[in-house]
Formats: sequence, C-alpha cells, structure tokens
Amino acid sequence: MSDRRTRLSAVIAKIQPTLGTDSVPTGAANAMLVSNMSIRPLVANNVDRALLRKYLGASEQLVGTAYKEVSFEVELAGSGTAGVAPAWGPLLRGVGFAETLIATTRVDYTLISTAMEMLSIYAYKDGVRHILLDAKGDWSLSAKVGEIPKLSVRFIGKDGSETANAIPTLTLSGWLTPQVVTDTNTADIVFGGTVSPTGAPAITGGTGAITAGLELQGGNDVQFTPLIGGEPIDINNREITGRIMLDELAAAEVTRMAAVRGNTLAAISMQHGTVATRKLLIHVPSAQLIEPGYEDVNGKLMQGYTIRAVPVSGDDELRIVTSF
Repeated sequence: MSDRRTRLSAVIAKIQPTLGTDSVPTGAANAMLVSNMSIRPLVANNVDRALLRKYLGASEQLVGTAYKEVSFEVELAGSGTAGVAPAWGPLLRGVGFAETLIATTRVDYTLISTAMEMLSIYAYKDGVRHILLDAKGDWSLSAKVGEIPKLSVRFIGKDGSETANAIPTLTLSGWLTPQVVTDTNTADIVFGGTVSPTGAPAITGGTGAITAGLELQGGNDVQFTPLIGGEPIDINNREITGRIMLDELAAAEVTRMAAVRGNTLAAISMQHGTVATRKLLIHVPSAQLIEPGYEDVNGKLMQGYTIRAVPVSGDDELRIVTSF
C-alpha cells in the first residue's frame, strides 16, 4: 500500500526565457499557494495500430505526440509593498499579460498579442514531480460576494516527463491573506468610469451599481502543435467574457435593456480591498452586456448579464492593477 495523499500536492512555477530550456523553479523562490489542483500527466495522441488477424480483438495503441496539463486556483491579494509584483504575477504573465511595475505606486497587468511569456512548471503529487516546459494557458477570475477573490488557471506544457521526487520546502511568505468580497471590503462596481494608467489607482466618474460581484473568463485559444523540430504552444486568440448580476430598480433595468438593444459599450470597474498595498482593481474599458436574464437570490429578483470585453485600440480590453 502506497499511503500517498491527494492533499500532499504543490506547484512551483517560474518564467522561462528560452524556448525548450527549463528555468528550474525552486520551492524557495517560486512556490505557488494553490487550491483545487489537478494534473493530466499525459495528454497523448494514441495511435491505434488496427491490425487485422484471424481473430477478433484490439491492437495496442502507440503513444504519439503528447503534452501535460495542470490547473489550479490561487487567492488574489497584493504583494504588501506598493509597486512590487505579487506572488501570482508569473501566472498572469503565462496567460498573455504583460507586467508593468510602477515603483512605490502600483503594478499593472495588461494584455499582449505578441512576445508572450512562458513558464516552467513543476507540479507535485505526493512523491511524483511532473515537469511542464514552454507552458502557456487560460484563466478565469472570480470576485463574487461572500467569497475569496481567486484566479483560476489551466496550463498546458511540453512533456518534461516525471520523476519520483518529494515536495521541496516551500517558501510561501509572499502570499498574503486576502480579504473576502463583502460590502465592507469591496467598493461598488462602477459603470462608465475611467482608470488612469499612471499614478495612484482610482476609478473616476461613472455610476455605482449594487451587484453580486464580478466573474471574468480569459477565453484564450491555447494550442499545442506537434511538429518535427519543435512542439510550440501558442495562444492564438482570446475572447474575454464574464458575468455580472445586478440589483436594480425597474426603471434602471429598462434603461439598461435599451443599452443592450443598442449594442452600447461602457466601462465596468471594480476595486477590492481595504488594506494599502494589498488592493486589487479590475477595469474593463469597453464592455458589452448581452444575454439578459433574471435570477432569484433569496427571493430577491436580480438581473444577470453576460459581459463581452471589446478592445478599444488593441490589447486594452482588460487592466488588472494591484499592490497599491
């Protein structure tokens, strides 16, 4: 009997500058504080030999091209020092964001379409280390009332094989305790506001709304393309969508429905956190609301909408600001 445990799992991840070259993440410098982790150890294209013989029965399948996949969640809170990247910053960089550090002020994550970064990821399952190289992925973000704000990621990486390795000592001091999304900890979501790309982060103008929080999905089209001479992993497109649920008066609902019918685009912004240097700001400058519907929350009638984030001039449909 192995006496192995599901909960004895870990992830360490580090930006990988060179294609195909392991950046060798360590538990001391690159540990991720994760939950809801899962690994697909070998996602393979198994090729059936389909042999014909004088009897019925299956032929063996040969393992062909293959990659590894890992998914997990992390809690969102700033680094604790203004302008210093949070411990989860490398994960956003691996799913198509650029990181900009504004010293003593803020850290910005903005979208990019070229020169995307990749990660080396070591994923541990009690005694076995799985290595993913050249890893890129997709993401979703949840900041719903009554819950911890979290980033969920799913990475695919070139198969770096697996070995019997114990989980190393993990340094997790960079992961600070988050605040739950509540009326006290979280400002009202604002429609039609602006956020300056420089200076102390703040939402200016717009109209606040009573909501149940915000959900976003990256919609990255992540593809593994096996070739002779290389096995690239690419993010070929993205379509950021989301969901918001509003508590509005009848007249306000009618006005918003007119905006839905008119294909109106407007910014949606959310600021969370009351502790300086640990705050989080999410800004969608040009959002379209579609697919309206009703939802029942403890007998209260609320209005739900799907969000589509639309670029204004390119690579600007979402800004995440933290460590302010």
